Amino acid sequence: MKIKPLADRVLIKPAAAEEKTVGGIIIPDTAKEKPLQGEVIAVGNGTKDEEMVVKPNDKVLYGKYAGTEIELEGETYLIMRQSDVLAII
Repeated sequence: MKIKPLADRVLIKPAAAEEKTVGGIIIPDTAKEKPLQGEVIAVGNGTKDEEMVVKPNDKVLYGKYAGTEIELEGETYLIMRQSDVLAII
């Protein structure tokens, strides 16, 4: 990975959006919900006030509008503060 988050930030690869419902209905691209979970790819070193709790390969839940979307090597990632992560699953 060519990107290293600074301070209390984490780099997350969002999970893929659902392609169809439980009932089998295919969801078009325009109606897909943004996934609210993903895998932690990289973490910063933390700050003197906040140590890093999440670590690479953790599966996490995050808020709907959390983070900044970036594209790197053709993949989409989110970079956000650790405080925007709601839970480790």
